[in-house]
Amino acid sequence: MLDMELIRKDREAVATALAKRLDPAEVTRALDDIQRLDQERRALITEIDAERQRRKAEARAYAEAKRSGATPQPSAPEAERKQLAELESQLDEVQSRLRSAMSELPNLPADDVVAGGKEANRVVRTFGEAPAIEKVRDHVELSRALGLVDHERGVKLGGSGFWMYTGMGARLEWALVNWLIERNIQAGYEFLLPPHLLLDTAGFAAGQFPKFYDDVYHLDKQSAPRGQFLLPTSETAILGAYQDEILETPKLPLKAFAYTPCYRREAAGSHSDERGTVRGHQFNKVEIFQFTLPEQADAALEAMVGHVEGLVDQLGLHFQTSLLAAGDASASMKKTLDIEVWMPSTGKYKEVSSVSWAGDYQARRAAIRYREPGGKQTRFVHTLNGSALATSRLFPAILEQCQQPDGSVVVPEVLRDKLGTDRLTASR
Repeated sequence: MLDMELIRKDREAVATALAKRLDPAEVTRALDDIQRLDQERRALITEIDAERQRRKAEARAYAEAKRSGATPQPSAPEAERKQLAELESQLDEVQSRLRSAMSELPNLPADDVVAGGKEANRVVRTFGEAPAIEKVRDHVELSRALGLVDHERGVKLGGSGFWMYTGMGARLEWALVNWLIERNIQAGYEFLLPPHLLLDTAGFAAGQFPKFYDDVYHLDKQSAPRGQFLLPTSETAILGAYQDEILETPKLPLKAFAYTPCYRREAAGSHSDERGTVRGHQFNKVEIFQFTLPEQADAALEAMVGHVEGLVDQLGLHFQTSLLAAGDASASMKKTLDIEVWMPSTGKYKEVSSVSWAGDYQARRAAIRYREPGGKQTRFVHTLNGSALATSRLFPAILEQCQQPDGSVVVPEVLRDKLGTDRLTASR
């Protein structure tokens, strides 16, 4: 969440930044409510502190009178004890309301992030050229013809929005995952295999709850009284693993990555650009993550984007990188760059990775800090994350961009050793 001190000191700057994402009237209402609750909280704390000091003074006077043989006056009558308990109860309620109001505010976009939605996104780099294909077949047709994905049996097993990789399709998917794991290890990221079931606290820490609470699969309260859900991305797990910790400053930046399936309730797309494995309720993804000092964040973001671009480039795909406008980026992120592959069948680019910088927004929610060398004060780290990569979208991009006139698909060179072939054909 945001820094309350920043709202107190420079509300205008906060409001201007939030207006890139929210209606200005909505921002005004939210900040008015937050500042009113903050004033109530501070007034109650002052009153409670004064009452506690008065009671301590009375207790000392009572003890002194007893030692001197005088008749002591009764300390803290029952009515006063009840008054203090009532004040403390009011403070708990106000703090809970303030925390709830603060948790619903999105992050402040970076200065170079513009207002608006998808229409305001800006392409910053383009790699390679779109392949010239005389008669384009889409990835669904190709995967069926080559026996790579069984969509019908996937639906039979899981319902709409599921599929099943088969034969060389399963091997291609697994080859992609393994290749990405190897490349991320080479880039200095520590490999993690986290639980797929997470506590609700991890969803809150990542900024996905409460706003996107209904977008994930939850266990029922009887089975999981503390609240558990199937992770929608391993970003949530990596961040959550370090909740309430003070990281060792010399070890920052801390770089980790994880492979997991991802589970999301969002509806599978019926449009032509979201068919097949492009969007579904379960898909594979390798996620990179960094915890950094604030002054390391800019360089970390640049390095992460460059790393992901290098991965897609090594696969020989045509793609572009776009800086997202505030309204098209995740509410938890200050800045996001999307790496988008070209899909010949639709004539559109499709995101295969979002690389994002959250500033200290997630770290505040998760209470992840660092201590400056020689100092006692702790500060919040900055967090960054990125897909490296989402294979369910790489898979169709490879099929479509590498398709041949005879119906076969050329395997990217970096995957040939893992698949034992340089071409996918219907006969294999």
